[in-house]
Amino acid sequence: MRKIDRLLLVSFIPPFLVTFGIATFVLLMQILWVYIDDIAGKGLGMFIIIELLAYKAVGLVPMALPLAILISGVMVMGGLAEHYELSSFKSAGVSLLRVMRPIIVFGAFATVVSYLCNDLIIPAANLQFGSRMYDITQKKPTLNMEAGVFNDDFGNFVIRIGEKGADGVSIKDVMIYDHTDANSGRLTQVIAKSGEMYATADGNYFIMQLFDGHQYIETQPNTGRSSAGAPFVRTGFKSWNKVFDMSEFNLSKTDQSLFSTNRSMMSISQLGDRIDTIQQGIDQRYIGLADQVATYFYPLQPEDLYPDGIVIPADTVSTDTLVESMDTVPNLKAPAAAAAADAAAYRPDTTQATPTPQSLKARIKAATAAAPVPQRAPPSAVPPPVDTTRQQPVLPIHRFTDTLATVGAWLNVLPNPDKQRFLTKAKSSARAIMNQAEQAAISLDRSIEDKVKHIYELHTKYSMALVCIIFVFIGAPLGAIVRKGGFGYPMLVSIVAFIFFIVLTIFCRKIAETLIIPAALAAWLPCIILSPIGLWLTLKARADSKLVDLDGFKMTLTRIATALKAVAPRAKV
Repeated sequence: MRKIDRLLLVSFIPPFLVTFGIATFVLLMQILWVYIDDIAGKGLGMFIIIELLAYKAVGLVPMALPLAILISGVMVMGGLAEHYELSSFKSAGVSLLRVMRPIIVFGAFATVVSYLCNDLIIPAANLQFGSRMYDITQKKPTLNMEAGVFNDDFGNFVIRIGEKGADGVSIKDVMIYDHTDANSGRLTQVIAKSGEMYATADGNYFIMQLFDGHQYIETQPNTGRSSAGAPFVRTGFKSWNKVFDMSEFNLSKTDQSLFSTNRSMMSISQLGDRIDTIQQGIDQRYIGLADQVATYFYPLQPEDLYPDGIVIPADTVSTDTLVESMDTVPNLKAPAAAAAADAAAYRPDTTQATPTPQSLKARIKAATAAAPVPQRAPPSAVPPPVDTTRQQPVLPIHRFTDTLATVGAWLNVLPNPDKQRFLTKAKSSARAIMNQAEQAAISLDRSIEDKVKHIYELHTKYSMALVCIIFVFIGAPLGAIVRKGGFGYPMLVSIVAFIFFIVLTIFCRKIAETLIIPAALAAWLPCIILSPIGLWLTLKARADSKLVDLDGFKMTLTRIATALKAVAPRAKV
């Protein structure tokens, strides 16, 4: 290792470790305030708190690494530029990229570490943190008997203590309301002048030993008796013990497999499998809705209603359900079967070697031109044949429902009762289709949103790792430009740049969830925006130019003012 590389690494690693620790601590405290309401008052031990913080700290590594690299790069290169060491390197013929090479290698190593954490370590840590936090939120707060306060921690029991001694054991003016049998109309109340309360050595039971009191039991009167009041039982006691089970205050452990479906607890391969599963569910929902709609309009093929890009299963097209909507009309089963057979003519011929698909509009147009439109029969015409079994006219539906263009003409030849029956059935079918479509739209919106979130989470694992190397080309050139070292000015500049990155990340996630842009593009958009900025800063630092050239700006303004003064006298003339 050359001396210049050793110098850069020795100058870079200590600030990196310090800033990485500070960034992790700040981000951890921000997360801790979110969960403080769920943790406080639960009587958790120190080791459980440390365990939770450790799990969450692992999840913050991909966020703390870029910030530490950015701050350290500005500090190291700013210190070199401030003490004219960077100028000495350039005078000796060492380029800026050669000086930055150790930091670039370190950034590439941090990118690999961030990727491995995102894929392997963080999902397991998030699973442990999520399951433990669920157990903590389900745990009851620590039992705390305050004087003058009604306590209902024991479920069906409400306890009130008038006074509590300094020793925490002796109590006075105790009231206990037992609502265990309240549904059956039995109410119990215990009143005592004094007593003691304590827990067993193993902490599994809480005991209240009361002295000099009464127990009141009021039951519901019998319904068959016209009573002037309810039965009442009053019992006095000198000493009375009540034992409460405290197992519900213990911290239980839930099966972690129940939380493994959360996208933040999945690896890259698991996210890919989950995205495929969600897409298959969306396709099946589309296919199911199209098949349901096609049963009402059998000239339509279900594949005509499928969105583009859906893989159509081979068993989705069937004519068996085409006659279901006609079962309520008498004597229509046989004609309807014939109509289904006629409708099969509209389906593509699968026996051909190279079938040529035909659009729905083309099929309807061709069938309409070939089929004659029936006319309403005059009153003197021969009535339609009659089925002797049911004494109902046999309606030749298969002759007229071949195409959509002949439906109106077919309705005109029906008697008014049958016509009204068909119209009522059509309205009912239309309402059913609308309800199915609305429910499908709600379900599909949720599924699509879930898919978008999983896609964004998948690509974020890559983009958050790549941003480490991008911040190398932002922090180091920025430090060479500002020429300030230490924790003062570089810290301010780095935090401003990192806040811009955080705001950009949040904005991209929101627009991805609203389906404005693709989720994959939204995940990579911060890197796409920051990369040209890093390239521009690197070019600025190599040319030893200022970040904002105020002298050039002043010269431009001076030229504009001079030109305006030269034009002003001519305008007056």
